[in-house]
Amino acid sequence: MDSRPAKAHRARQAGPKAAKKSQKQSTSAAASGNAVGSGAAQAVKKNDNSAAARRNNPKAFAPNSGRRADKTIRRNMDKSQTRLHVPMVDRTPDVPAPFVVAVVGPPQSGKTTLIRSLVKRYTRHNLNEVCGPITVVSGKKQRLTFLECNNDLNSMIDTAKVADLVLLLIDGSFGFEMETFEFLNILQTHGFPRVMGVLTHLDRFKDNKRLRKTKKRLKQRFWTEIYQGAKLFYLSGVINGRYPKQEVLNLSRFISVMKFRPLIWRNTHPYMLADRVEDLTDPELVQADPKCDRTVSLYGYLRGSNLKLSTKIHVPGVGDQSIHHLSALPDPCPLPDKVRKLLNEKHKLIYAPMSDVGGILHDKDAIYINVPGLLSKGDGVRPEDTTEGERLVMDLQESQNTIADKIRASELRLFSGSQPLKAADVAMNAGGETQDDAKDDYDDDDSGDERGYGLSQTEEENDDDEEDDDDGEDSSDDDGEGLDDEAEERPGRRRATAAAIARLEGRNGLPEGEEPALADSDSEMGFDDDEGDDDNDEEDEEGDVLNVGDDEDEQEEDEADGRLRWKENLAGKAEELYFTRAENLMKKVYGGDSISASSSAKTSEPSEEDDDVLFEIPKAPKRAPPSLSALDTCRTDVSLKSLFQWEDESVLESLRYRFVTSITGANDDAEVHGDFEDLETGLVGTADDGNSGEKQGAEPSVEDLDKKREQLKRKFDALYDGEADEDAGTSNIYDNAKEEMAQQKVLNDAEFEGMDDESRAAVEGRRAGTYVRIVLKNIPHEFITYLDPFFPIILGGLTTAEETVGFSQARIKKHRWHQKILKTNDPLILSVGWRRFQTIPLYSLNDGARNKMLKYTPEHMHCLATFYGPVVSPNTGFCAFRSLADGTTAFRISATGVILDVNQSSEVVKKLKLTGVPFKIFKNTAYIKNMFTSALEVAKFEGVRLRTVSGIRGQIKKPDPKHDGTFRATFEDKILMSDIVFLRAWYPVKPKKFYNPVCTLLLQDKKSWKGMRLLGQLRVDEGLKIPNKSDSRYKPIVRKRRVFNKLNIPRKLLAELPFATKPKIAQKQGKAPLEQRRAVVLEPHERKVQRLLTEINTIKREKDKKRKEKDAISRAKAAKERAKREEKMLERRKESSKKHFAYVDKLKSKAGKQ
Repeated sequence: MDSRPAKAHRARQAGPKAAKKSQKQSTSAAASGNAVGSGAAQAVKKNDNSAAARRNNPKAFAPNSGRRADKTIRRNMDKSQTRLHVPMVDRTPDVPAPFVVAVVGPPQSGKTTLIRSLVKRYTRHNLNEVCGPITVVSGKKQRLTFLECNNDLNSMIDTAKVADLVLLLIDGSFGFEMETFEFLNILQTHGFPRVMGVLTHLDRFKDNKRLRKTKKRLKQRFWTEIYQGAKLFYLSGVINGRYPKQEVLNLSRFISVMKFRPLIWRNTHPYMLADRVEDLTDPELVQADPKCDRTVSLYGYLRGSNLKLSTKIHVPGVGDQSIHHLSALPDPCPLPDKVRKLLNEKHKLIYAPMSDVGGILHDKDAIYINVPGLLSKGDGVRPEDTTEGERLVMDLQESQNTIADKIRASELRLFSGSQPLKAADVAMNAGGETQDDAKDDYDDDDSGDERGYGLSQTEEENDDDEEDDDDGEDSSDDDGEGLDDEAEERPGRRRATAAAIARLEGRNGLPEGEEPALADSDSEMGFDDDEGDDDNDEEDEEGDVLNVGDDEDEQEEDEADGRLRWKENLAGKAEELYFTRAENLMKKVYGGDSISASSSAKTSEPSEEDDDVLFEIPKAPKRAPPSLSALDTCRTDVSLKSLFQWEDESVLESLRYRFVTSITGANDDAEVHGDFEDLETGLVGTADDGNSGEKQGAEPSVEDLDKKREQLKRKFDALYDGEADEDAGTSNIYDNAKEEMAQQKVLNDAEFEGMDDESRAAVEGRRAGTYVRIVLKNIPHEFITYLDPFFPIILGGLTTAEETVGFSQARIKKHRWHQKILKTNDPLILSVGWRRFQTIPLYSLNDGARNKMLKYTPEHMHCLATFYGPVVSPNTGFCAFRSLADGTTAFRISATGVILDVNQSSEVVKKLKLTGVPFKIFKNTAYIKNMFTSALEVAKFEGVRLRTVSGIRGQIKKPDPKHDGTFRATFEDKILMSDIVFLRAWYPVKPKKFYNPVCTLLLQDKKSWKGMRLLGQLRVDEGLKIPNKSDSRYKPIVRKRRVFNKLNIPRKLLAELPFATKPKIAQKQGKAPLEQRRAVVLEPHERKVQRLLTEINTIKREKDKKRKEKDAISRAKAAKERAKREEKMLERRKESSKKHFAYVDKLKSKAGKQ
């Protein structure tokens, strides 16, 4: 027996048993607290301390497994890395443009109803028609632009390029349709924005169980296409033409909190979604030639990067265009202000020019105002409560002449004693007068007709006769309504105006030949009425300006004093304003005329604020005031006192070091360079320290060297450990890039902080978020003639490199859902960047040394494609289509890919095999023919490797001078006359230069664009048969059987061969062998056995025969029954397909009508 003592028991210190025991002890101690007294209290305190120690145990939550800890660390690192993205420059302006919310879905899926419901939720406005972009204010700092996408491939491509958020509508009763998957694949190639799914038509489900299963199935399929956890909303039904309020409220809340991250392509390119289009072409030109090129203005919010006037743009569906005029306009749908300036002002919550909102409809080049029940002509009787605006519209309806005719026939009298000025005279002056004369006329026009005064007597009579038809016609003031009535109430106004003008110009008090100093325009003077009154009084007291003699004129002057006193002392005010204004460095350097092309064009282009002005008198071009650029800046007025300082020698010596010929000393270096800092050690020194001769040769101290070593060691440790330098304050490359971008943005903002808007726009262009007006010239007339507001109009800015056309190389892959593989030199429609164009790609595959041409694309792998078209930057995604028509039910996206490189030349080769046959053979040498045609071709291929069909390798040596095109070649072994010799070479192939832009917006039917067609499609469309060529027919291949000669071995050699190598040829015997010739005699027992076996086999054969006949009968019967069942099933399928397609045709007809 083992005499060793038993091992002592170790009580559990942790685990469930120890916890249960400690809990039991603490409970018993608490229960006996009163009996035990202080001893029990100490025990409880001890237990509490042990419990606190257990809670504070640092090893309590440590992993038990090192492998699990490693997995946890790896998972956390992967999660942190997936959050990172490529840092981009933050171009978000202070007031961002409205986010584009695209509502996409198949027909009859509820797109229009959803937009109406959301607009009603945000603006409390009922939309009669959803047409074009609709901008609404969704919050204090957010606006949304809703855009309905048609069930058209072109519209889906354009929408995918500008949408910030996509509301993907799915018919819950039908499921996913092919258009949905096509749009998702287009999104993936052009930058994936935010996508939210919306299930509609759920009220058609009567069974809740089936509804839950359908929701779950569609949600899982939606997550497969987007990402796991993508948001999917459910809209149950329609109530009063809109979705339920609570469901729309939930959807709007998710939209309002959505964060949009800018995509790379949009962050580097300016673009605009046009919400309004106007035709600015002269109507006379259109009437003379309806097919003339048009001048079109487009309005919209600028997005992406800044847009300059020199930037070329591309309009998808139209082509590349140059910007003729670019101007910023007031925001038509601004963010709500906290303080309203007037009580009657209302925040504009919706802006939809193409939709009928507020009774104003913008259609092509016309604006329709709808006030139901008030603007009908009727019998000429107008209601008494007709407002001024309604009366003006009715007058326009009843007018017999156009506005141009009325303006052409109108007259203007500047002074009471002057001759009336006609429109023809104004046009003549604008074309033939000098600049000073035009300026004087323009100044007189401003002074006399600025507020609607100075009309001739003829115009007053015409106004009275036409019952105020031309009310406000000759006035240039926006708020000048009712001026004719005011003129009738105050008949002495015209005389007072003439007298006041004469007094202000001072013609009675100035000597002959002296002209008063006047300002070029009213807006250049910045003074009030009180100053003008004081100046007027001073002039009257001093007698510099003579007053009009009689009291009546003085009374009339007092009446006009409130409107004309600000014109007094214009020269003094101008001088004061000139010396007190802020200096603009941009104007000093570049001149006032070159600040902005858009600002110079403002005089010729009407602004947004003047849209409400119906009548305007043509004015002569206004001459700009003299700027600093017009002065001779080389000559300056210098006072004599300032010249005395240059007599001092010390002043001259202070400038000597600025010239190269000067001789500088130590002190001069100190003055020039000053203090310095050692960037390596961080020590700061002065110029005196550096220039002293004693310290130049001295070695650095030990403390400095230790500090330097410590700093270098800290930098090395930081780089080795992957940690950031503490002094730098950065953690990794990602943070460094973000910090650099933020610093650059701060520098840019500080640089442009003091500039005015026009100067800043001239340098960096119009900023994103601005509502701009872009004028384009030489637009094809089809764009206006066939303008359809249901199709989006996008203006995408192009970089300088994207304006060129060349060869591009891309990595492409056939889409797995496309039915056919792609063939080289078959036309494809590509959507790259802003453009859509048709080109002919050339497919190839890189084997490490060259790009080998492929006749067809691989089935499940990438290949290279080289095509001709506009170049774009690398890493730009694109998608390809065979056709953009809607006549197919198959998946229309043929391939997807990404641009790799942009080269003006492409290098693609294809395999070329040259074959020949030998006509003279020696031991290892042979002469080959039928491979080349001349000795020159042979000379090009000298030294090239050859090969026979049997695998014998060779080399080309020299051409044969006797026979042209033949050559001598050497081989590894002797070849046969029947061998075929071939040469393997590479032939360069160049892609075809074909580029055809897709111009769908120029067609009446936007879905009927057709580009280059294949030869087979042409034959089908034209009804042509395939030409039958005799050489192209398949013929049976007849090869003669090759007969080899018998192997004859000499007897002498056969006798010397060993037995193993001798041919074993058996001689033919004349008689049959004995085993075949001898007879077999059976015993009686054997005969009985043989007869019994024969009978058994006969019975078996009869049974098998009967069984086969029975089985054939049963199989025929079963086949008849099966045929009957299949026939019935086929009839049921036909009926169901008829019903389905009838329903589909009905939906399509409804969609076409809408």
